[in-house]
Amino acid sequence: MSLFMIGLFGLLALAGIPVAVSLGAAAMLTLLVYDQPILMVAQFMYTSVDSFLLVAIPLFILAGHVMEQGRLSEQIFGAAEALVGRLRGGLGHVNIVGSFVFGGISGSAVADVASLGPLEIRAMTERGYPREYSAALTMITATLASIVPPSILMIIVAAAAGESIGAALAGGLGPALLLGGGLLLLNGSVSRRRGFGAPVRVPFAEAWRTVLRSLPATGAPIIILGGMFSGVVTPTEAAGLAVLYTVVVARLFYRSMPLAALPALCARAGRMAGTVLLIMMTAGVATYVFTVDGLPARMTSALLALTTDPDMVMLLTGVALVVIGMFMDIIAASLILVPILLPAMKAVGVDPLHFVVYLVCVLSMGLATPPVGSCLFATAQVSKVPIERLAIAALPMYAVNLVVLVAMALFPAIILWPARLLTG
Repeated sequence: MSLFMIGLFGLLALAGIPVAVSLGAAAMLTLLVYDQPILMVAQFMYTSVDSFLLVAIPLFILAGHVMEQGRLSEQIFGAAEALVGRLRGGLGHVNIVGSFVFGGISGSAVADVASLGPLEIRAMTERGYPREYSAALTMITATLASIVPPSILMIIVAAAAGESIGAALAGGLGPALLLGGGLLLLNGSVSRRRGFGAPVRVPFAEAWRTVLRSLPATGAPIIILGGMFSGVVTPTEAAGLAVLYTVVVARLFYRSMPLAALPALCARAGRMAGTVLLIMMTAGVATYVFTVDGLPARMTSALLALTTDPDMVMLLTGVALVVIGMFMDIIAASLILVPILLPAMKAVGVDPLHFVVYLVCVLSMGLATPPVGSCLFATAQVSKVPIERLAIAALPMYAVNLVVLVAMALFPAIILWPARLLTG
């Protein structure tokens, strides 16, 4: 029954039907074909999103739109350039640092590409970086927003797994720092070897003024995450704080966003959040199908038959997730896989929080890989670089990502230590 539903979902998605509709239709048709009761479907759909914590999703999406419209991303870029632009490959470093900071407010990889992407690619190209390299680095660094707290995807997966959202967000900080550090090393090495990005000597006084001017924008992640991890605010309240803070800064401090633009931004955020939440609702029905069919138990037995070593289980699962992430929508894949794989992970002794964050990090790589990566298409659009050339230019960055994923699988402390440190 489960395989029938997954196959039907794949066919509908390949036919161009929206993911949420494909998943819901596949689940409903499966229940009808196998003569299962469908009276509870509405209840499953309702309970899958009946959580106050999920209010954070539209609010963080709205904060990202406000940052884009209010040009706060330009302030973040300017501050990063003033700090690390004097290094060889400095603008590449600025790209990485800027995406890390922006992700700490928006929680959306595609928002990173749309707002910071054109600015980063144009500046790097003007400084002598090949356009393909500039676009590839922008694409990969944008995926940091799906890992850096407050990642929208992390909120979704943690809620689906029944894990603490605050702990999952904190757990993403370790992998994000590791991946960001790996990309900084790669960019520095490539820039020195190929002569990219001559250092830009910004006078100290000018750099100091730029940093001071950017403090309201760059201070947002500190205020939001500090409040959340200190226990002063919940993740949902932190999302509301993110919206309030970014609106105040954009409107009053930088005077870069008229209040008349806010209703349109709310509508955009609502449409995007509606798509995400509809996928969650239909995934709730799919989870019911898996449960009735006993798929989680069969998956647990299959994994235990292969190996009972937690490290090997995580590595094998990581390989499968990389392949799945290349072909499936990342939100749908997460919500389908969590109820299937989580019981198996618990059976072999893998910490559920470790697995949840690991799954998000592995599937986030799919945002930048062909054939269906949303960041891949978004970056190709803003950079005017063909998808195949963009993917080839990103091969060394994919390699860094894979090394980080292997380290995460083998060393749970990369995830669990910051989670325990920040949330107790």
